[in-house]
Amino acid sequence: MSNSIGIAGAGFSGAIIANKLANAGFKVDVFEPRAHVAGNCFSSRDNSTGIMVHKYGPHIFHTDKEHVWQYVNKLASFKPYVNRVKANSGGKIYSLPINLHTINQFFGTAFSPAEAEEFICMQADQDITEPVSFEQQAMKFVGKTLYNAFFAGYTQKQWGLSPAELPASILKRLPLRFNYDDNYFNHQFQGMPEQGYTPIIEKLLNHPNIKVHLQQKLSRDQCSEFTHVFWSGPLDAYFDYRLGRLPYRTLDFREIRATGDYQGGAVVNYCDADVPYTRISEHKHFTPWEQHQDTICFAEYSRQAQPEDEPYYPVRLVNDKQLLSAYVTLAQQERAVTFVGRLGTYRYLDMDVTIDEALQTADAFLQAHAQQQVVPAFIISPL
Repeated sequence: MSNSIGIAGAGFSGAIIANKLANAGFKVDVFEPRAHVAGNCFSSRDNSTGIMVHKYGPHIFHTDKEHVWQYVNKLASFKPYVNRVKANSGGKIYSLPINLHTINQFFGTAFSPAEAEEFICMQADQDITEPVSFEQQAMKFVGKTLYNAFFAGYTQKQWGLSPAELPASILKRLPLRFNYDDNYFNHQFQGMPEQGYTPIIEKLLNHPNIKVHLQQKLSRDQCSEFTHVFWSGPLDAYFDYRLGRLPYRTLDFREIRATGDYQGGAVVNYCDADVPYTRISEHKHFTPWEQHQDTICFAEYSRQAQPEDEPYYPVRLVNDKQLLSAYVTLAQQERAVTFVGRLGTYRYLDMDVTIDEALQTADAFLQAHAQQQVVPAFIISPL
């Protein structure tokens, strides 16, 4: 049996699978439509400032998966980093996620933790027992006043839909704290790679059994040339959008250059609906161990992805899930193709989950191959 593997995409999913299979003796061809590896995690030094820029938006590494943390630390040196997000609401700056400082500052109070919790319980809509929409979850979560200040406008801009049309699950990921902890994430392990994410992917792909084809797409017709294919591109693209396009949000970036410090921190969310962008990221603050005289920032504008755009966030509304289910049925009829990653499974995935699932996928393939068993289209179900 031939040992040739084809991989669509040179992001974390494709690079990890390629590396594990190459180490097991397989010949791997990785096809990447862009002119660089690392997918949306691509980072590089800005020529004029020397600042490490995350081209497709900021990526902060955070996880509770110790084996994933150990894995990435074998590939690169990680520096401690805490993501402290600020919010501009009504022309004032607050801390996110909503915490005791946010509550006291917003309401002009000096609550203790217990007093703040009691106060928020009084603000919250207790008549909502099982929130279905984002809006209902927010009303039950923090009440109407904080919802309007921090979530309503931002969410409308981010998703292009009323929060009443979005699922409650989107908000359930965000914490509410009754202490002064302003760390955006709750995870045990948090950090940033000292030299950015691109060298991690390059290291994974630097293997004599791996050949990388930049600015080349792996077509469906080519898949038959390989023993097995791992597809980390859009699921619907594999089928030439036969059933229609799965909807995504995409991002446009407006560059801002300045001398000194532009906003005093890495990320400021703009919560008001009349501000057209969702947030501004100042990239030199993602490497606080470095010193830079000048600065570079990017304002982010979210909109519905068109066919020519880079897809970022799967929307996954009820109708989208029906279309996804139809594509999953088609995918399960394929042989020798496994769909992986954010695009291949049409799910929002943090980096640590992407890495963990790629490792699981490579292990599942190697085990199935050794036992001459069929490798399923999805190691992790997208439904």
